[in-house]
Amino acid sequence: MRSRNWLISLLGSCVQCTLPVLFGFDVKRFASTVKKQTPLGDKPKTLTVLTSRSALHLRKKVLLGLMMQELKEIITIGATVPTGFELTSAEEIQEKLEATVRVHRDRGKIYFEITPDKLSKVHHLRSVDHLFVVVKQYDNYQFKITKEEAQLDLQELAAKVPWTTALEIWKMNNSLKKKKGRRKGTNSKKSDQSGNVSTKCTTDTVPSDPRSLSEDLEASQLKNQTDVSHPESVPQTEKLSEDQKAMPLKFRVTCNRAGDNHCFTSNDAARDFGGGVQDLFLWKADMTKFDIEVLLNIHNVEVVIGIALTEESLHRRNITHFGPTTLRSTLAYGMLRLCKPQPSDVILDPMCGSGAIPLEGAIEWQSSFFLAGDNNGIAINRTVNNVKHLLKNRPVERSSSGLPIDIIQWDLCNLSVRNSSVDVIITDMPFGKRMGSRKKNWDLYPLCLREMARVCKPDTGRAVLLTQDKKCFTKAVSQMGELWRRCHTAWVNVGGLRAGVFVLQRTGVVFGTTSGDVKKPPKETESQKEDLEDKSL
Repeated sequence: MRSRNWLISLLGSCVQCTLPVLFGFDVKRFASTVKKQTPLGDKPKTLTVLTSRSALHLRKKVLLGLMMQELKEIITIGATVPTGFELTSAEEIQEKLEATVRVHRDRGKIYFEITPDKLSKVHHLRSVDHLFVVVKQYDNYQFKITKEEAQLDLQELAAKVPWTTALEIWKMNNSLKKKKGRRKGTNSKKSDQSGNVSTKCTTDTVPSDPRSLSEDLEASQLKNQTDVSHPESVPQTEKLSEDQKAMPLKFRVTCNRAGDNHCFTSNDAARDFGGGVQDLFLWKADMTKFDIEVLLNIHNVEVVIGIALTEESLHRRNITHFGPTTLRSTLAYGMLRLCKPQPSDVILDPMCGSGAIPLEGAIEWQSSFFLAGDNNGIAINRTVNNVKHLLKNRPVERSSSGLPIDIIQWDLCNLSVRNSSVDVIITDMPFGKRMGSRKKNWDLYPLCLREMARVCKPDTGRAVLLTQDKKCFTKAVSQMGELWRRCHTAWVNVGGLRAGVFVLQRTGVVFGTTSGDVKKPPKETESQKEDLEDKSL
């Protein structure tokens, strides 16, 4: 164990420059804590001279650990999830974080409580899009009757909110996450999972002490202007002009509002609440190049104030080569959890497109084997390129041979797979809008379900199928009632469309023994072939 004197000397050179710049942390208080907790006479056997970069890395880990120890209280994290998969996301959080999850009445949002030491694990959740730390929640907020009174009330609300803990979590989150750059996009309006319009207005949030806030801003600005690889460059921060040191943090407020009994708009609420935050902390509003994003979620009489912990949606992963209907990774993960993959399961996606579903499955369930296929060569190339990119940039440590996935080009209605050899079938079927047509789906869907029943294991086999053409799919399932049994349906929002995720169970009937299987289905028409090609483009 290294002695307290060594540790203090290691940190000592940074008490007045580097550490306050990087972390905004009271190092002197930390040093006094080490003196009290380190046994006397404990000396290191060897003294290693650390480079500036490695020393900073060590200091960062030590101080981050101390920050987590200081923040032992329970914090509430909010997450936006694909609409319809709230319960699926709750299961993942309970499984990975052992946290109690509360599904919000407004679809597409969930809340759970954790300790700060689990914050890094939150970013590894596969089913959530955005994360934020809850500053304050009002279950029954009494809005003023007139517009002028309501706007003034929202402006004054900023000063009544306890910001300190949430902003400490925000600073800790910045230390944990990888730097991805600033969020792209300049649109002031954006549609959320529920279809509501969210108006984004630049505003910021800071600790309850404005002085602490300005110090944190200094740290953020000076960090970018200091070359930590050269120790002699650190003291040069003192040469920075007063104007640079006085630059305030940039922030914005995003308001998501639902309900009819409000005398103000989302834009009004974001502007007025943001004005109150700016008056409190003297930060600069910036809609695009902001440092902190404050969230104001209003659902009828419920108000939730939070600070964003993600710069961009966590569904932006795995896929680099997109098709016109590429499925979001969070939706793919939700579908995979519905089919409950087991070790050694063979999981088939007969219409893989860009490979979103098999890629997500191969990363999370490496004990299963994934078979991805499509009838179009362009779609196959996209999937292959996505797999190569993933292996190149995110090597899978658990498997020396790469991902448990194979890719093949085939005819959807004549799969190159033996009878009763597949455990799970999961795919995104053509909606008949951007790909194919509703008319073609009436012929395509029964043929697909018939071929899926052939390759799927009787009794234990299952299928999870996504489609927006509910009427056509329901008719096709009824035609194949002897082979498939409908178990569950989850209604989700896919690009603003209300689609269904249908969970089917394979019956125990052996394929080829039913009345619908004795005769071969009619020969595939040209329109059906065109539909299959359109689905893959």
